[in-house]
Amino acid sequence: MAVNNPQKNDIKSVEEKSQTTKDDDLIIKKLTTAYSNFIDSVSNNLVYFKDKTTLEFHNNIHKNTFDDTLNYASIRDQFCQKYPIGRSYKIPIPINFDPGRIRNDEFFKKIYGKTKDEVAKNLVTVVWLPKKLGLKIKFNKLNNAAAKLQEVSNELDLLPDSLTKYLNKLGGTFNWRPIAGTNRLSMHSFGVAIDINTEKSHYWRNFQPNSKGIYEYKNIIPWQIVAIFEKYGFIWGGKWYHFDTMHFEYRPELISN
Repeated sequence: MAVNNPQKNDIKSVEEKSQTTKDDDLIIKKLTTAYSNFIDSVSNNLVYFKDKTTLEFHNNIHKNTFDDTLNYASIRDQFCQKYPIGRSYKIPIPINFDPGRIRNDEFFKKIYGKTKDEVAKNLVTVVWLPKKLGLKIKFNKLNNAAAKLQEVSNELDLLPDSLTKYLNKLGGTFNWRPIAGTNRLSMHSFGVAIDINTEKSHYWRNFQPNSKGIYEYKNIIPWQIVAIFEKYGFIWGGKWYHFDTMHFEYRPELISN
């Protein structure tokens, strides 16, 4: 019985969701609204950027496994799982339900910079918890990402002192690197992701699956923190089957209704 590694071979639900619940017109509207400074239009299976370049919207690569979808994601594939905004989301999280984790690297290179040096030129200072910590961190200014993180920070600063322990000892922001165990770029590479206190967080790779090959969900990050991040266009890795509860990334196209 091939049950020992379900995260490797369960892709059917992803494909079905893409076909039955996603409308291309809505996806295009979300893209062009969230990235209006960069995208001109989408038509004829091409995303037209304001610099007169294009990227393929939907590729024809057949994806047999979930890992295939991660490794060969099209821009359209990024929307094949709907990110559950708000406090109500299913636990245990369904196998391979990782909304936002399916990304097309070339798309984000167009938005935020295609090399480490290009991204670095667009980094600005965000003051993290200005009253409680006053920590200066770097974040990408493009697409209002840094401005939105500053708004997150200012509001987190108003939370009770008892929650500060989850927000200090940051795991980091900008770091041009692949995601652990893959050749795909981390969103930290583009300077639009932040890891909060790693000592208070859980990451799926640090655990072993159970006897059925399933990773058992773990999290202690308080909801009040997640709600503020989502309010300003960030998604949370704690809503993934492959949980990464320290991780927040700026993805306004997935947060918009």
